[in-house]
Amino acid sequence: MATNAQALPIRHYLQFTDLNADEYAYLFKRAALIKAKFKAYEKYQPLTDRTLAMIFEKASTRTRVSFEAGSRMVDLVMIRTFGQDKIEKFASHSRVPVINGLTNEFHPCQILADIFTYIEHRGSIQGKTVAWVGDGNNMANTWLQAADLLGFKVNLSTPSGYEVDPSVVGVRSAASTQFFKDPMQACEGADLVTTDVWTSMGYEAENEARKKAFADWCVDEDMMKVAKPDALFMHCLPAHRGEEVSAEVIDGPQSVVWDEAENRMHAQKALMEFLLLGQV
Repeated sequence: MATNAQALPIRHYLQFTDLNADEYAYLFKRAALIKAKFKAYEKYQPLTDRTLAMIFEKASTRTRVSFEAGSRMVDLVMIRTFGQDKIEKFASHSRVPVINGLTNEFHPCQILADIFTYIEHRGSIQGKTVAWVGDGNNMANTWLQAADLLGFKVNLSTPSGYEVDPSVVGVRSAASTQFFKDPMQACEGADLVTTDVWTSMGYEAENEARKKAFADWCVDEDMMKVAKPDALFMHCLPAHRGEEVSAEVIDGPQSVVWDEAENRMHAQKALMEFLLLGQV
């Protein structure tokens, strides 16, 4: 059991593949424990007097609030920036752990929280099917890495010209991913249906073109009906009702977007604790 941060080798969290399946299993259990303490108003400050530095080249609401609410604590750096190369270069020179708060290529903290949310509601995600409907962006890339690592499947449907770049994702097993031109087919039998905005930060100039290209990729009630009856819906927020998701879905009984949003804080607390103290 590691208790002294100075004795641990420095580890960074720059993409989902930076941890292994056993470490994720630990993190999900730890996040549940930390959340339970939080809900019970039980004081728990394992990283008191540590400091978290946050660097934002991309604007943020949830990332900033969820890390601030989980801090007062740690000698780490969280960076939210554009190219993955920037955070990789920063980490290569850093003497403290670096966490990816979002880059153009990956968003590992969000998927960490999303999987934790699925586990809370439905149990293990191993062997399950996640339907990704929309842009082949940083979220899609990270879902594919997670599926490859944790043993579930992603059905991916993106408009032509907006596919994921396999060379960026770097998955080892093609069995963890299936591609669909028809988003309805991607949702068939899915345990979780998830999406993101059509125009991610930094691509605003493409907004009108994207609205036309993505017109058939709105997650609506028909898509949820072909998923499993107990399928969940997730969205990392903010959402545009009537674009990437209908109001009936995001505000409906299968939506867990607010649990998902809250769980960013709990999952990130577990992550920061792990990077500083190891398994406690």
